[in-house]
Amino acid sequence: MSALKDLVEQHKEQFLNELFDLLRIPSVSADPKYKADVLRMAEAVKDSLIRAGADKVEICPTPGYPIVYGEKIIDPSLPTVLVYGHYDVQPPDPLELWTSPPFEPVVKNGNIYARGSADDKGQFFMHVKAFELMQKNNLLHCNIKFMIEGEEEVGSSNLDGFLLANKERLKADCVLVSDTSMIANDIPSINTGLRGLSYVEVEVTGPNRDLHSGVYGGGVANPINVLCEMIASLKDDNLRITIPHFYDDVVELNEEERNALNSAPFEVEEYKRELNIGDVMGEKGYTTLERTSTRPTLDVNGIWGGYTGEGAKTVLPSKAYAKISMRLVPNQSPDTITELFQRHFESIAPAGVKVIVKPHHGGWPVVTPTDSDEYRAAAMAMKTTFGKDPIPARGGGSIPIVASFEKILGLKTVLMGFGLDTDDIHSPDEHYGVFNYLKGIETIPYFYQYYAELKRK
Repeated sequence: MSALKDLVEQHKEQFLNELFDLLRIPSVSADPKYKADVLRMAEAVKDSLIRAGADKVEICPTPGYPIVYGEKIIDPSLPTVLVYGHYDVQPPDPLELWTSPPFEPVVKNGNIYARGSADDKGQFFMHVKAFELMQKNNLLHCNIKFMIEGEEEVGSSNLDGFLLANKERLKADCVLVSDTSMIANDIPSINTGLRGLSYVEVEVTGPNRDLHSGVYGGGVANPINVLCEMIASLKDDNLRITIPHFYDDVVELNEEERNALNSAPFEVEEYKRELNIGDVMGEKGYTTLERTSTRPTLDVNGIWGGYTGEGAKTVLPSKAYAKISMRLVPNQSPDTITELFQRHFESIAPAGVKVIVKPHHGGWPVVTPTDSDEYRAAAMAMKTTFGKDPIPARGGGSIPIVASFEKILGLKTVLMGFGLDTDDIHSPDEHYGVFNYLKGIETIPYFYQYYAELKRK
């Protein structure tokens, strides 16, 4: 496998152009107007697996968007790796903040700019291209099964049902996922945990219609004012969440675990410069690394109401809305947290308004072992291509399906991502490094080699 780097370099332009073709498809699962594009993307994933050499490739329908499945069983006695990824992407809005069109990929300063470049088209497609290299050069050491879904960005609500209905078909020894990030291109790392998620939308209604703010202002509740006050009350002066019983199930790290977490390379001044902020902010008593990985959070993701067009309109709005996400840590249950939020938010509403809380989706937090053959194989693979041992690190994001893999299929997941926190996923100008994309294709085959060797011992 010493020629792997040369093989990747030899096919560099092909690998990039094929990824660009996928990035041009606006597969936004959250917006129904993109439905045809999401389905077109599923077809494109199917075609890519067939070209790479997979067998039994099919588009599997679900009550929502389909799952693309394919496999290559070279020897039933060898280990089997289930590769998971998602082909749907976040909405591109606000479009005016992109420096290039979100679905017209361009390479600037060594980065591929496009919606989905890092999350997750570029990362799952690394596995397809790595498989293709292994297949065509007789370097495949394990059986591979691919499961690429189209609803991760909207909560993967139909994936559990697919897992339950296909437990035999999806039998494997582990799950391999690249939908996470590394510390830096010269500091490889492997995620050993993810936060869970509770996502809700709230609606606050005051008067039965929009009112003239001069005639009625000061006499009736303004839903936007009320909503802002209610949201502000959800944290105290130490930025600790005030929802009763919110922290009841939180697993606190001991001193040794906190010290290990904070030993990861991190420069707060560089962090502030990169984000162009005057200072960091978060729950008192915890470092930025702890706040962004092992502590629960509550954040407003969107808020609107009233008149937001050009010029002035002195309106007292009838309604106000907000979308709120809560990142969860072991052992917080997304269902419990959603219920606690709903009960509390309704209880603090003043009599002048009515409140509706609409749960969207959620996911369980997970922690993955570092003493397994799967983790060792990933660490050995990254050391081979990066030249240094990867650091185990907790991730702040959420991949709800990881907990389902363990609960339904009994499989542990390896989170071997090649993105960076600075890739601006979910934001305008999302990008993914050409280095990272090609380094992933180079590294993944070593995972299979080392995994097969470790499983034989």
